[in-house]
Amino acid sequence: MAEITKEQVKHVADLARLTFSDDELETFAKQMDDVIQYAERLNELDTEDVVPTTHVMDVRNVLREDEARPSMNREDVLKNAPASKDGQFEVPSVLD
Repeated sequence: MAEITKEQVKHVADLARLTFSDDELETFAKQMDDVIQYAERLNELDTEDVVPTTHVMDVRNVLREDEARPSMNREDVLKNAPASKDGQFEVPSVLD
């Protein structure tokens, strides 16, 4: 497997809108390469007789019955809101 380069780390950082110094890019490239090399070791394991699973523990959903219950009074709820309008929470717009 090819080694992780500073340019690859910089590309991922740019996608995440992060900026790093050259020293940090070098450090992160080495760290990411170490992680990937360690994960690659899993390919050396013989998994021929291992049963596929989605989770290592026996997991099951424990859900309560869905039943309608009275909710809080709208006016009481909106008393705690920084701003409200027409009986709803008013929040700053996130879209232009």
